[in-house]
Amino acid sequence: MKTKTQPEAKLASAFKLNNQTWLQHANPLSVYTRFTILPLLSLTIWSRVWLGWEWALGLTALVFLWTYLNPRAFKKPKTTKNWASKLVLGERVWLNRKQIPIPKHHQTAAILLASVSAPGLVFYTWGLVALNFWMMMFGLSVIFISKLWFVDRMVWLLEDMAPKHEEYRKWIY
Repeated sequence: MKTKTQPEAKLASAFKLNNQTWLQHANPLSVYTRFTILPLLSLTIWSRVWLGWEWALGLTALVFLWTYLNPRAFKKPKTTKNWASKLVLGERVWLNRKQIPIPKHHQTAAILLASVSAPGLVFYTWGLVALNFWMMMFGLSVIFISKLWFVDRMVWLLEDMAPKHEEYRKWIY
């Protein structure tokens, strides 16, 4: 019987994240520069008004290229004992929850926060399509707030799971 793969695991697979790229992505510079992606995407899509579709699509492609390259653009951090590194490592724990089950309260919170983000994506997309700045900003705000809350939960998840599992303990140095 084939097991269903989680959508976020498929996304991680598409980005071809291995142990080395996960560690590079755990560099705080990678984490904090990743927060530029949605604002840059917004700007490039909106730029169709000023630059035309051809330029807007080219710039949007560059944002997607940056999205792919970002986890590889930085060196492995000197330490992972910081919030930014722990959020990335916590996401790894979250993605590995089929192999090593996580506490129910973490799973419930993560699913709830992902559910809160979904309507934000609708407003964000509609705002970009309709060129409605405030609708786009509302959607972007909902996405950002729920994502920040989600990744903060991932830090908590790592801190709960690392003492109980040798593999996770090794990630914190």
